[in-house]
Amino acid sequence: MSKDQASSGNGRPDPGAPPLRIGVYICHCGGNISDVVDVARVTEASARLPNVVLARHETFMCSDPGQNLVADDIKQHDLHSVVVAACSPSLHELTFRRVLVRSGLNPYLYEHANIREQVSWCSKSDPVGATDKAIRLVAAAVAKARELEALVPIRVEARRHVTVIGGGVAGLRCALDLSRCGLQATLLERAPFLGGRMAQLEQVYPTGESARELVGGLLDEVTSDPNITVHTLAEVTAVSGYVGSFHLDVLLHPRGVTRELSAAELTRALDVCPDRTPNEFDYELVDRKALHLPYAGCTPPIAAIDWDVCTRCGECARVLGEKTVALQEEPHRIGLDVGSIVLATGFDHYRPAEGEYGYGQHPEVVTLPQLIRMMDEEGPTGGRLERNGRPIRSLCLIHCVGSRQVEGVNQPGSDGTLNTHCSRVCCTATLQAACTLKERFPDLNVYDFYQDIRTYGRGHEDYYEQASRQGVLFFRWKAESPPVVEPAADGDGAPLVVKVEDTLTFGEQVEVPTDLVVLASGMVPRDIGPLVEMIKLPRSADRFLQEVHPKLRPVELAVNGVMIAGACQAPMDISESCAAASAAAVKASALLSRGYIELDPFVASVDAERCTGGVDCDAVCLDECKNLGAISLVEKEVGGRRVKVAEVNSALCKGCGMCAGACPLHAVEVAGWRQKQFDAMVDAIVADVA
Repeated sequence: MSKDQASSGNGRPDPGAPPLRIGVYICHCGGNISDVVDVARVTEASARLPNVVLARHETFMCSDPGQNLVADDIKQHDLHSVVVAACSPSLHELTFRRVLVRSGLNPYLYEHANIREQVSWCSKSDPVGATDKAIRLVAAAVAKARELEALVPIRVEARRHVTVIGGGVAGLRCALDLSRCGLQATLLERAPFLGGRMAQLEQVYPTGESARELVGGLLDEVTSDPNITVHTLAEVTAVSGYVGSFHLDVLLHPRGVTRELSAAELTRALDVCPDRTPNEFDYELVDRKALHLPYAGCTPPIAAIDWDVCTRCGECARVLGEKTVALQEEPHRIGLDVGSIVLATGFDHYRPAEGEYGYGQHPEVVTLPQLIRMMDEEGPTGGRLERNGRPIRSLCLIHCVGSRQVEGVNQPGSDGTLNTHCSRVCCTATLQAACTLKERFPDLNVYDFYQDIRTYGRGHEDYYEQASRQGVLFFRWKAESPPVVEPAADGDGAPLVVKVEDTLTFGEQVEVPTDLVVLASGMVPRDIGPLVEMIKLPRSADRFLQEVHPKLRPVELAVNGVMIAGACQAPMDISESCAAASAAAVKASALLSRGYIELDPFVASVDAERCTGGVDCDAVCLDECKNLGAISLVEKEVGGRRVKVAEVNSALCKGCGMCAGACPLHAVEVAGWRQKQFDAMVDAIVADVA
């Protein structure tokens, strides 16, 4: 049988208009559809539909040959509109709209029918029924195609300015790339210092380079770039507007110290400051003062006062002078008008629960981030491997703490959820630490307890092989029977013992005396609840920010104009975070570079002749609309008199149709989904088209 099925079509209702000419294309999807659906039968049925002049089926419609086929048919057969029956429109609707543009057709004279997810994938056991369903869905798409209108994209002005929220490595990389793309960038960091988690590391894998030197070079570039404005101690309090024209209200908290201090001045101030708190930079291994500077060479190099800890006793002002220490300084607000927002808010390390593997009960149980700070020569122990004044002779590393949790085995967090995701970077980080320990302390006994070793990156597997050669002993445990950490018996010489059922030795019960237990804690989403509420950010099942599509739109959120970068999206290492940040910068640049943005026209519109401005309906459209500011009541002149009617802000409207469904006067409709189009689709579905 030929792939072409010709059909004579009925004309438009307007006798003066030329007859509609619709082309229909059925995709095999490489067998995903054609293994279940009889595509030849669907093609034959489609060819008999009114106004269909051409029906074809192809193996891959989304491929270059498939797209070229549609483009050639539009020109050769003078098609007015096109219907493609294939996979989900979220994947390739835009692909085929672009084909129409290349062929000289309005891109909105296109309709997509989903016969993969909605038919073949969910009806594999009933090929006949699946084929009948596909025929009806294609008939409905053709019926709608007969009612399609040539729409014009909505154009909004776009400010060539981006706000990046987060001053870690992802935020810094993104801001610098935005500047290189010719855009202005404002970087907001809520902490007093830039650099994020990377600044807390001693070295990075797999190169072994100094982490603070690398991030320091990036910081120098960012702070010296005239296109980048940096605000630390910045809290976003409100976000409004839409893509191209966002407004952010930002509260800037005072630093408390007005200039950079010399080493002697800083020492004097720290000596007299009485207020102490656990040092978050050293993961609470030691305390710090209310006036603090995390490390030499940090950015900004000006010390800051922790207002949650400071009692404003005035001792630091007494030794440094009131011009240097401003204890009475108040926060102030600024407003930012930008075209796009990039979220680079980072992650938090999982904090083990009290008693989890002995954490919080035994001082000899620490987390991997704490161990990394202990190994740092500039850290709290000066690089000495000791705990509570006791040298460490044996050390046990336990993987997957706070990751890959199992219901019934692990306890849910305070929010009632389990961290079922893999944190990805922990395995390599743990093995890197093991190798570094063996290099610096050759006589140290290192034991590694793991579920699986997932060294997925280039060069990461080398750490596993190196650790094995250096004498690190590995024990593998099952998720349902994790290691147990207990106090050692008196006289054993080590304070703790780790017990595990080792699957590498066919279930042998192993007990390892140890001086230190290190928990490889996973990555969890940072608490950015206020931002989530303000911008209506989507989250995934693991509570990280959710991109639109992992392959097609990997750094975009469902909120148009808002991008994501780095570990706020998912567990990532430094190189992955930088790659995502650069991608977000390029995406924002492509969005804003022309000075305007074209949006799909599928938004609501109000018939002013029908709308009574809430007189007859209590303005239910306003109550139903979930997008703040998308619809409002305004005063207009209709029929020579001033009346109140509903008005839609096209840039804010998402085209959800809630207002159209709620309006009792039928005064609201959504372009591309008008009532007559719905009616035509329903009539086609119930008609005998097989």
